Amino acid sequence: MQMPYEPSRRQLLANMGTGFGMLALNGLLAAEEESNLSREANPYAVRKPHHPAKAKRIIFLYMPGGPSHVDLFDPKPLLATHNGKPLPFEKPKLERTKTGNLLASPWKFKPQGKSGVEVSELLPGISSCIDDICVIRSMHADNINHTGAALQMCTGEQAFSRPSLGSWLVYGLGTVNQNLPGFVVVSPAEVFQGAQLWASSFLPSAYQGTLVRDLKNPIANLHTSTGNLESQRAQLDALRQFNEMHKRSRENNNTLDGRIASFELAFRMQREAPETFDISKEDAATQRLYGIGAAETDMFGRQCLMARRLVERGVRFVQLFDAPANNAWDQHGGLRENLPKRCKAVDQPITALLKDLKSRGLLEDTLVLWGGEFGRTPTAEGTNGREHHPFGFSMWMAGGGIKGGMAHGATDDFGWHALHNKVHVHDLHATILHLMGFDHTRLTYRFGGRDYRLTDVHGEVVQDILA
Repeated sequence: MQMPYEPSRRQLLANMGTGFGMLALNGLLAAEEESNLSREANPYAVRKPHHPAKAKRIIFLYMPGGPSHVDLFDPKPLLATHNGKPLPFEKPKLERTKTGNLLASPWKFKPQGKSGVEVSELLPGISSCIDDICVIRSMHADNINHTGAALQMCTGEQAFSRPSLGSWLVYGLGTVNQNLPGFVVVSPAEVFQGAQLWASSFLPSAYQGTLVRDLKNPIANLHTSTGNLESQRAQLDALRQFNEMHKRSRENNNTLDGRIASFELAFRMQREAPETFDISKEDAATQRLYGIGAAETDMFGRQCLMARRLVERGVRFVQLFDAPANNAWDQHGGLRENLPKRCKAVDQPITALLKDLKSRGLLEDTLVLWGGEFGRTPTAEGTNGREHHPFGFSMWMAGGGIKGGMAHGATDDFGWHALHNKVHVHDLHATILHLMGFDHTRLTYRFGGRDYRLTDVHGEVVQDILA
């Protein structure tokens, strides 16, 4: 039996309407091909977003391990009233380690600023900036383990390799300064999940984050003489010719394209990067403002000052990891001793960063994001700790088109479940892309036979927090 003929979509477009559909398809394919060729020629070239952007650049202050929302940004008086008593409703079945009864926060909350948003006494500096900050108290995520939760926060996907947020933004927008990376990651110590959190995955490798680990010598082997630069330029030109010959018989070689672009960027960085990363160029008063030189604040102070110098010179995305040790904000025990130490280490530097950006007119179009992969349980792990908690936690945003002086959403009376105006990680990513000028459903990349995006098939822009 002869099967009925089923024309392909392309054949249908070619035959119907005297071929006008095929003309439209050819136009779309040509535009896509032109865009891809443009990216191959210069992956860092500035590109237009889908709509006018409120933010031009991002600083992501990442606290690995999961900061405790009920001790920092989400006051719960009933925790104090019911301290030591069982949680008055059934816990979710998803629990890594069995926790006990409710644990009241050892620290006080007070209304801050003109807005009166309540913040913990552990963060006096950030409290002084609260009128520029939107605290999201209704965050929730899908994974209770560090690896999956951190991957979702940084890439949108819990299990599989996906491009990171910074990679998507540089892919979509390019970067203003062609002599510096578009995406810089500053992490003095190893992070548990490692390079997956700033990888470009199936996007061209030119868009992965550039890792800075040594704060005193951020980019090795950059200083060179004029003669060496001329010699390197000749070598790179020859290498590019060989690579282009190699590419002719190989289509869509993203790895090779990214490698060529990385060589070129490394060459250009030799002129500008040494000065950019050298925070000794800042006066002594500015360094003291960031806490540089003080034992507790020196490390994160250097990171924050470096971030300001990077974004003011055109870097698109800077991600700082507070990483003096692996998962520093993971207080399974020692909560009363260790959480104040971590807060003291970052409070002054972050305050200085916000005020410095604002004084320079940069905060209005620089989006600053603070948070970790999840929060901590309102119930006690042991007698002095809290477990992982993705069901309801807090993050905050400032600048870049965000309403300041507000708390968005709420968890229940004990801080367990996000209840009102819930914000999933996908919603957070959709909102970030919106502020940067993108419809998150249209910023896509075709890989493995389908179009991928940061938010996968999810995500809604959180309109209520937009200025």
